[in-house]
This record gives sequence, C-alpha cells and structure tokens, in this order.
Amino acid sequence: MKKITSMTFTLLSLFLVGLSGCTSNKETAAANETSTKVVYNHHPQQAAKKLEKANAAESTRLSSEKTALAHRKAQLKTKKAAKKTTSKASTTTKPKAKTNLAALTYSGTQEITVNHNNPGFSRKQLSKAHGAWQTYHNLDSNNRVTGAAALLNQSLMPHAARESLTVDPTGWHNKRTQHGWLYNRSHLIGYQFTGQNNNPKNLMTGTRTLNSPLMLHNEMDVATYLHASKANYVRYTVTPIFRGNELVARGVQMRAQSLGSNEIHFNVYIFNVEPGYTIDYNTGYSHAS
Repeated sequence: MKKITSMTFTLLSLFLVGLSGCTSNKETAAANETSTKVVYNHHPQQAAKKLEKANAAESTRLSSEKTALAHRKAQLKTKKAAKKTTSKASTTTKPKAKTNLAALTYSGTQEITVNHNNPGFSRKQLSKAHGAWQTYHNLDSNNRVTGAAALLNQSLMPHAARESLTVDPTGWHNKRTQHGWLYNRSHLIGYQFTGQNNNPKNLMTGTRTLNSPLMLHNEMDVATYLHASKANYVRYTVTPIFRGNELVARGVQMRAQSLGSNEIHFNVYIFNVEPGYTIDYNTGYSHAS
C-alpha cells in the first residue's frame, strides 16, 4: 500500500513539473513574439515629407549661420583695413607748410612767435662735438645779407674794444627822427657774442626799434645765460626776411636753444618797422606817416 502511494505521489510531481515547463515555454514564446514583432507604417509618404521638410529647415538654418559668419568676417576685415589705413595716414601725413614770414603784414605787434616758439633744431644741429663755432652766409645777387648761425659759448666772446661801424648795408638811406636815427646797422649775430663788427655778411638795415629794444632784449637773455658758465652753449640762428627783390628786409627771425636745457628756447619774428614812419622796402627811403 505504501508502495502504491509513493508511486502515485511521484507521478503527480512529474505531472506538475510538466505543466510548469509548458507554461514557461509559452511565456518565452510570447516574449520572443513580442520582441520580434514589426510595427508597420501605413503612411510612408507623409513620413518622407516630414523628414524632407526637417532637412530643408536644418539646411536653411545652417546656410543662414554660414552667411552671417561670412558677413561678420567681412566686417572685421573691413574694420581692420580701415584702422590700418588710418594708422598709416596718421604716420605719413605731411607736416603743414612753414609760415611764409615774408607775406606777413605788420598789424600793431612788432614781435611775434613762430612755430609755437619752438626753435626746431635737430639733434645733429644741437651737437657740440666740434665746440663753439660761427658762420655767415654769402650775400645774394642783390648784395643782401642772407643769414648767420653759430653755436655760442664764452670762448667766442670778444675782449677787444669795439671799433666804429662803416659798412652800409643795402637800402641804407638813413634820416634823423625825434628819437635819434630811423635806421641802425643791425648785426645778425650781436657783436657781444662773436666780435664780428664790420662784416658785410653780418649787417642789415634795421629800424631803431627792431635793433633796440627788440633784438637786444633777446640777445641779452642769451648773453646772461652764457656768462653764467663756461660750460653753457646756445645754438643760435638769425635770418633776415626779404620780400621779392626789396633791398630792406621786412623783418628778422631769431631762433635760439640752450644745450642740455630749455633755459634759452625761442623762435620769434620781429617786423622791421618804425612807429610814425612809412618805409619803401624796395629802396630804403621813407617818410613820416
């Protein structure tokens, strides 16, 4: 009886295992069927149109970005070129033309500054490598003085007594006035600096007020500086300014620069006029005005 019961239990167990296996196989098959199931699109043309539309939109966006980038690059290139041109122009712009002193007309102020009072000497012109020196330019075809220049120092200053002046420069038609004489024999480089006196290359017909006090005032500033030390030097240039072939200068330009400092630093033009008199600069004759 026990044997029959045992066999019955064994058969029942095998039956239950068989049922379990069938169920598992059905679930696996169902899962496989689900995983391999293909979803069919029943509207392929609509999908293609959507994809084509999306691609076109993306292409348009990329094209717009590319165009904008190219435009920006062109702007930067143009801006850079303009900046380069401006920079080049600022460094190559020609300086303004020098003032035409001969064309100036006296209007009540006898001494005026030139070039903002800057004498404008170059570094080479301010060299004292060769010590003090002086030079007087040759007379022109009308026998007129043309200018003088020097590197002034105590070593050039005279010690002998000054002799009387005898040279008559062009346009020398002098006359007495209530203050003395209309004209002076005016030195380009004052006698006190170099001792040059009766040097025709250093003398011009200048009015009393041009010679003194105006030229003398500037000369005394230079002389005071030179007397202060044997080591002091002043680059100095005086140029008579004529208009055309006139025999009397319209004025003189005086430029001076102390070496190693700006204690002496000027560039002035002095009109060759005399209050109360009208001068014929072609000849040197004059009359009371």
